[in-house]
Amino acid sequence: MDGTRVQDYFGNESKALLDVYRQFQILLPGKNRNSASHNGEDGRYVESLIKEFLKRFLPKDLEVLTGFILRPGVKTGHNNRSRSGQSDEHSTQLDIIVYDSSHYPIFQRFGDNVIVPPEGVISIVSVKKQFHDDDFLNEAIALKHAAKLCRNTNENMEKIRGPYLALVGMHSIEKKCPSTEKWIFNKLIEAYDESQDTFDETIGLITNINGWSIFKRRPEVNSNCDKADYIFFDHVNEGHFSLQFLLTGILSVYYDDTRNFRERPGFTGFPSGRKENADLGSIKVCGLR
Repeated sequence: MDGTRVQDYFGNESKALLDVYRQFQILLPGKNRNSASHNGEDGRYVESLIKEFLKRFLPKDLEVLTGFILRPGVKTGHNNRSRSGQSDEHSTQLDIIVYDSSHYPIFQRFGDNVIVPPEGVISIVSVKKQFHDDDFLNEAIALKHAAKLCRNTNENMEKIRGPYLALVGMHSIEKKCPSTEKWIFNKLIEAYDESQDTFDETIGLITNINGWSIFKRRPEVNSNCDKADYIFFDHVNEGHFSLQFLLTGILSVYYDDTRNFRERPGFTGFPSGRKENADLGSIKVCGLR
């Protein structure tokens, strides 16, 4: 296989993204060489850069948004009552939600800030200007909780693949012993409980655009999925890895076989047991269609 043109192309995209960020630091320098003078704006700028990259390359069915996931305890599809007895739940605020707005509605929108139902969520991405020691455990847990809101089954009670989960940063942490990647992986282990958390609810990618990626392998088709395998890539001189991993993960969910249908989302809800105030009668028709 070749693919060197695509690799070179996305390597240049990664370099361009880093160069744009460095321009921001040059214009608004901070005391730390890896930051600008205003930490809050610095972080939001990084988030905007990742959003703009995704908007350029993802299918137009998908929007790149910020906000919350609301999972109402209502029926889905024609008559799927798998959420019966559940309470309404919502996520914390999420940096990036990749959402299929062509096929699924949105509860509320203010520009790119939204509240969405879980059915149309394709990916959830946390963005950091620079990773800190506590980010890996905390973000893995936060992403896992958001993914649990997206657990869905169709009317045949078949499980639908969950959103792709990623943590993206511009700068890494200080080197750890025996290795930074092993130290991060050990933090990930702490985030999950094998009796409660599924493969889809484990993080798919942790990437530092400036140098390395930790990537989750997909299991073999029809295999007994009882573990999530992670691999490490040092890509200091192979800048294409980071952005390609992110796009690959998002597109793999978007095109997954379990999502190749559209089922009505849980978007409206009525009081349980509520009766009509009056039965007005019938109008005769000549058939359904």
